[in-house]
Amino acid sequence: MNVLTEKLKEVMLAVLPITILVLILNFTIAPLESHMFVRFIIGVLLIILGLSIFLFGIDIGVTPFGTLMGSSIAKTNKMWVVIVAGLILGFFISIAEPDLHILAGQVDSVTSGLISKTSIVIVVSVGIAVLLSLGLVRIVHGFPLYKFLTIAYLIIFVLAIFTSPHFLAISFDASGATTGAMTVPFILALSLGVSSLKKDSKASEKDSFGLVGIASAGAIMSVMLMSIISESDKITGSLEYDIYESNSIIAPFIHNLPAIAGEVLLALLPLLVTFIVFQKISFKLKKKAFRKILKGLSYTFIGLVLFLLGVNSGFMEVGSVVGYELASLENKSIVIIIGFILGLVTVLAEPAVYVLTHQIEDVTSGYVKRSVVMVALSIGIGFSVALSVLRILIPEIQLWHYLLPGYIISILMTYFVPKLFVGIAFDSGGVASGPMTATFILAFAQGAAESIEGANVLVDGFGIISMVALTPLITLQILGLIFKAKSRKGGLETDGSKAYQTSKQ
Repeated sequence: MNVLTEKLKEVMLAVLPITILVLILNFTIAPLESHMFVRFIIGVLLIILGLSIFLFGIDIGVTPFGTLMGSSIAKTNKMWVVIVAGLILGFFISIAEPDLHILAGQVDSVTSGLISKTSIVIVVSVGIAVLLSLGLVRIVHGFPLYKFLTIAYLIIFVLAIFTSPHFLAISFDASGATTGAMTVPFILALSLGVSSLKKDSKASEKDSFGLVGIASAGAIMSVMLMSIISESDKITGSLEYDIYESNSIIAPFIHNLPAIAGEVLLALLPLLVTFIVFQKISFKLKKKAFRKILKGLSYTFIGLVLFLLGVNSGFMEVGSVVGYELASLENKSIVIIIGFILGLVTVLAEPAVYVLTHQIEDVTSGYVKRSVVMVALSIGIGFSVALSVLRILIPEIQLWHYLLPGYIISILMTYFVPKLFVGIAFDSGGVASGPMTATFILAFAQGAAESIEGANVLVDGFGIISMVALTPLITLQILGLIFKAKSRKGGLETDGSKAYQTSKQ
């Protein structure tokens, strides 16, 4: 109960900023209808409760299971086991990710069924599986992460030349949507389990990060290849919002609960089955430890259902309305400023961000403080949302104008930044664009696009998740350069936990 109480306090402090911002806007320049406002408040309460329970479940269930899986795979010392396990785990974890189903449903809608939800989910999951498998092989062989990422993004840049502009946005959005609240903790724990068995402790520390970033690249490649093979040049149709016209407060929550519960159950079922199978053949945990992980998975299910229910029934609708109303104001700079602030505070309530930042602090033994990583992430996401809103206001600015130089800069930086920070940065890109960040900010951008003359909701709506995923790559690598400079001044190492000494410099 003490641990759960601490989680509750932590989450309340994280969710409070965005709640206060929406309250201020409601009573000033972007008033909400009373029933919508009440739904937002209920959504906030569900998010706080759900996120607290979810994080508690992750700590005692998903993370230990992922670490056990990683260790079991590495202990076999058989490369074919690593490859096959990576393919199977990558596919089933991705295919069950709720965020991916949300994005795939949107793609199905805007293409009028030309590209089905099922096809997107399967294609992206295959891409994730292949790159996750290669990422595990990289850890075992100790192949440098920055070289791996350079090769991966060179392939992506070549594929981008032959990919239609509409698919370009969906491709990069898929990378952010796939690495959601369920997949990130498992992939992080999996990489930690595999890398922890390496004899070189410093190499083990560096290799425990980067797998999420590698998996994200697989999602981009797979959708690009889908575009090239299918030769689909245009996306037609319309994006439909599931916004309730009735003044009912409870109706959206009742309506969304079964679908969300089903998606989360689908997300957890493969993990549950895999855990039970490996318990029989490999883990051989004692009853107490076995039940603890099962209990953790149960808490994860309950927490994630409540969290996503609050997001989908309270946050998305408000995000769209606030975006529309702010963009309708004569002074367009206001919507850019609010977009920056929203990006700044929304990431604080992202569940996977908590998992990643805590693991960063644990693995580096306090060398990289989670509070510093959170601030750096918030600033980066703030700028990404502001730039995305600017793209909506100025139709001449296209998505690739941001993504091409952004990824070139981030890849070049990997050659100069301490290698531990390379893995952290590319993991953070996928982590930051999780369920709450993606849904609320996406709704905000689409609401703004609906209001701006000359903007296209479909073209300008897709792509914002990719922007949210891009900026942390640069932001956290800059943070790495700052730590490198400080370490040199203090005569310390720059690539591991030993760099952070007990002195409070």
